[in-house]
Amino acid sequence: MSVAPHLHLPPTDRVLSSRTGWTRAHWEATADRMLDALTPYATPGFAQYRLPGRGSWSGVVSDGLEGFARSFLLAACRIAGAGGAVDPALTERYAAGLAAGTDPSSGEAWPRLTDCSQQMVEAASVAVALHETRPWIWDRLDAGVQERVVDWFSGFVGGRTWDNNWRLFQVVSEQFLASVGAPYRASDIEEGLDRIEDWYVGDGWYTDGDGRNFDYYIGWAMHLYPLLWARIAGPGGDGGRAAAYRQRLGRFLEDYPYFFGADGSPVHQGRSLSYRFAALAPVWMGALAGCTPLAPGLTRRLASGTLRHFVERGVPDERGLLPLGWYDTFLPSTQPYSGPASPYWASKGFLGLLLPADHEVWTARELPLPVEESDTYTALPAPGWLLHGTRHDGIVRLVNHGSDHNPPAPGAADIEAGTDPDLGAGEDDPHYAKLAYTTATAPESAPHALARTIDGHLALLAPDGTPSRRRRIHPLRCEDRVAASWSAARLPGDDRAYRIATTSVLHGPWEVRVHRVEAPEGAVVREGGHAVAHTESPFASSGPDWALARTAEGLTSAVVALYGWDGGPDGAAVARDVESNAYGPHSAIPYLRSAPRPGGRSVHVSLVVLSRDRVRPEALRTAVRVRVDGDAVVLTFLDGRTVEA
Repeated sequence: MSVAPHLHLPPTDRVLSSRTGWTRAHWEATADRMLDALTPYATPGFAQYRLPGRGSWSGVVSDGLEGFARSFLLAACRIAGAGGAVDPALTERYAAGLAAGTDPSSGEAWPRLTDCSQQMVEAASVAVALHETRPWIWDRLDAGVQERVVDWFSGFVGGRTWDNNWRLFQVVSEQFLASVGAPYRASDIEEGLDRIEDWYVGDGWYTDGDGRNFDYYIGWAMHLYPLLWARIAGPGGDGGRAAAYRQRLGRFLEDYPYFFGADGSPVHQGRSLSYRFAALAPVWMGALAGCTPLAPGLTRRLASGTLRHFVERGVPDERGLLPLGWYDTFLPSTQPYSGPASPYWASKGFLGLLLPADHEVWTARELPLPVEESDTYTALPAPGWLLHGTRHDGIVRLVNHGSDHNPPAPGAADIEAGTDPDLGAGEDDPHYAKLAYTTATAPESAPHALARTIDGHLALLAPDGTPSRRRRIHPLRCEDRVAASWSAARLPGDDRAYRIATTSVLHGPWEVRVHRVEAPEGAVVREGGHAVAHTESPFASSGPDWALARTAEGLTSAVVALYGWDGGPDGAAVARDVESNAYGPHSAIPYLRSAPRPGGRSVHVSLVVLSRDRVRPEALRTAVRVRVDGDAVVLTFLDGRTVEA
């Protein structure tokens, strides 16, 4: 792919950057284009940027503040990274915005900071940006403006935030107050930092609040803000906490490159995906904090590859803006709190510009990503994920047996005693509930697709076709190339909860799924593979016990029945949809379907494939030998590998 003509970039350097061709100059040019593109949407005093697009639930003024705050972080990276040697108009715009935003008589004043308000999120970006640009902006504001800025931030002092990553917005903002000699409450900072200790689950992983909330917020919030706080607190001002934060981030980064495909795409999982290259924030922070285990050439290759991935696919767009979506505008993958400027949390992805131009991250030659060197398998027991990447097509797949974005589950003893295993769980979210996610696909997320919930899902179907949902995930196992979990399935008009336990076994590019299913009499079992999407309608084909969908670019998704399906002539097919997928307007999902079950327990085994290779599902039926004895399942592969699944 080539860069869109509306984005003027320097020539590539294939000596320094053999994989991407990108240098620091490409990053600076992209940042400059993004910042320049915002000016037509600024209010007269530059306190708000009111961008086109769907508004958030917080209202137009809050959305305007969001445009200022999040882009200020990008401007800060550019200003500080250049030692202030940027177009003076850039610093002047944001200095003017601070003055107007904190002036109640300006007509564009920011909303006051109140408990659990969206302003708290944005204040953290302003605090970080003010700290990083202190010599060029804060120190040059007149005393009256400084006092008004302090007064605005003071709404945090003694305030209440949501009990998740928001605790860190208070920590960072009040530390900024402390750094300028303004009143703050030390206990707010200490309690916020103490709280995230409750959410650290080991191996470099936090959960974002209570429950099993694993997604990109772990990198771009839970790891990021404690070390941004440490930068503001300064040497000796962190009470010894920063050493632990550096150690944890270093451990997290050992596995993090395995989330990225050879084309630079991150695995498409979790909420707030319109932040896109904010996923690079922990990578840059590792270098900034001196705790990264990644070689400098790998750090830049990963980061430049991801930014280039989006740039080549039209992000920023022809206006220079970041739309709500993944590539183009796609609202079904966003959340109600997302406004037109929300995507500018992507500014965190530019933190690398804070490193000087002669830093080894910018001067070392690029090194390949793990998936560019070999097939990879990575077990992550903390979130309950398996990652597997295939070198020949550059795809990374995430098998999900642990992240459901729900409050904590009842204990095992309580469930055994009859407590509803889904007690307190919310509705299933397509960005958490699927069995798998990848760097080449997205889940079907439009409301009409959610009603069917076919892709990446094992469902019981009621007589009227209503599918069961995967709401709360209960992990069972995650090691080597095997992971397992169970969930409770429900059908309309039936008060019972039916246990569905799934074990995933990785082998080469394949995922073999073993499902142990409890179901009422007459229920049908259905399983969907990966949804593939494109600007053109995918090719579809099916036969006895297999189904396949392939895009015009050769990305193929297939499912193959290995045991227990017995669906007859309707046992395998391809479902189509439109405007339901972030990767394109036309999508297709291969799926398997059983005959109505007699009730009780049954075992179903399937082989799931996503590949850029040519896939012959008829041959794959013979690739795995399955032996079932009651609940015991043994898989034997052609290379002799045997797995008790």
